[in-house]
Amino acid sequence: MAAAALAMAGCSNDDGNGGGDGDESVAGIYAADGSAVIASNKQDCYIQSDCSLPKGTYNLKGWVRVCEGAKLTIAAGSVIRGDKETKATLIVERGGRLIAEGTSAAPIVFTSAQPAGQRKPGDWGGIIVCGRAKNNQGLMEIEGGVSAVHGGSDDADDSGILRYVRCEFAGYPYMADNEINGITFGSVGSGTQVDHVQVSYSNDDSFEWFGGCMNASHLVAYHGWDDDFDTDNGFSGKIQFCLGVRNPRIADQSISNGFESDNNGDGSTAEPYTSCVFSNVTFVGPIGQASDFQNTTTYINGGSLNPGNGSRLGVFQAAMQVRRNSHLSCFNSVAMGFPVGLIVENDKGSSTQTAAANGDLKISHVVFAGMTCVGGDANKADYTQESATTQNSFSAGYFKTASLANSVYATIAELKLAQPNSMAPGFDCRPTAGSPLLTGADFTDAKISGGFDRVAYIGAFSQNDNWLDGWTEFDPQNAVY
Repeated sequence: MAAAALAMAGCSNDDGNGGGDGDESVAGIYAADGSAVIASNKQDCYIQSDCSLPKGTYNLKGWVRVCEGAKLTIAAGSVIRGDKETKATLIVERGGRLIAEGTSAAPIVFTSAQPAGQRKPGDWGGIIVCGRAKNNQGLMEIEGGVSAVHGGSDDADDSGILRYVRCEFAGYPYMADNEINGITFGSVGSGTQVDHVQVSYSNDDSFEWFGGCMNASHLVAYHGWDDDFDTDNGFSGKIQFCLGVRNPRIADQSISNGFESDNNGDGSTAEPYTSCVFSNVTFVGPIGQASDFQNTTTYINGGSLNPGNGSRLGVFQAAMQVRRNSHLSCFNSVAMGFPVGLIVENDKGSSTQTAAANGDLKISHVVFAGMTCVGGDANKADYTQESATTQNSFSAGYFKTASLANSVYATIAELKLAQPNSMAPGFDCRPTAGSPLLTGADFTDAKISGGFDRVAYIGAFSQNDNWLDGWTEFDPQNAVY
């Protein structure tokens, strides 16, 4: 039966070496018994024609590339285990497509090949999707050192489907400051469908977008090493219903944030601007989840989660950091338990604060709770208090007006959430009766008037509907795959 299933897969590779026993080849996709579904005797395995993987458990080794014109389809309920020794990575190149469409009852899981109890961030590379939509730098090489390019002029480009998918323990650092993220999107177009995706224990950012205009919903960034949602190079998509949860023991030396958003690395005014719009986001920071957290020194070694692969531990910073001329906007969201709530920064000669004053970026109908400092405007400087020498961004008129309706609560308890501590049993961020988050959402602003579901509540969840049920996993270290 296994042989018949693999025969039906219809896979091919660049040099005809598929079908071996899995021991002779370096890169490729292997069935759980070690037989090769598609393989190459090289570090890279090129899928050059359509390939369908029946439901099953597979081992991913080396760099597997879905080439232009090819499509890799993975059946619901499948498990793809990334090999640690070969830094396994799945790369969808420009013009290639990945169809990973699970269901709530049968999600597709990309995870570490290490045994239960021995998995750590960065056990394997991750998922990289490159498209042909616009960015503000032209044809770009994707972050991570895998020699793949993205960019173009087709904003309707279709790179496939990611639906009911989990990605765990990915993000291998191939070189300093050039790590693979959990899932990386490079210039991915609006024809791509992404929803109900969880990234857990990534060794870099959980999700990062470099340009492109894809839309997405129902995203979970759980216990990542660096930022939860990182946006760069002109990303202009619409993202709704997101949960970002920090582990108080894990933060990156580059300083970990919920949002980190740049127009580009040098802060230029290159167009298209990073102008993505997020709505209904819930950020759960480290404060309140443990009696101590990474910003002190108690957890400086990261405990059992430190991968020992060169990644450097650091400290937490802000729920939202918008800098370098980014025009990111966020509506109808809640952030709790960070050293800083909001940073809007004029670094590298940029005019990010002027853009905020002009309404090019907006933070509106957002609730901040349990912050050490509600706002600041200096990267790596405002961990515990507002800067004494620069303007406090949140206190500026363009974030405190009545029409924007942002609000601040001194404690997380005032939000009346079910159980927002991810380090304790029963983790549940839904608002309960009497919570100020149950009402107050607003979709009248032009930036959010189209393309979003209009709900009454602030944050990612209503009181009774938990879209996490069935397909997510919050203890992947001990899950048996």
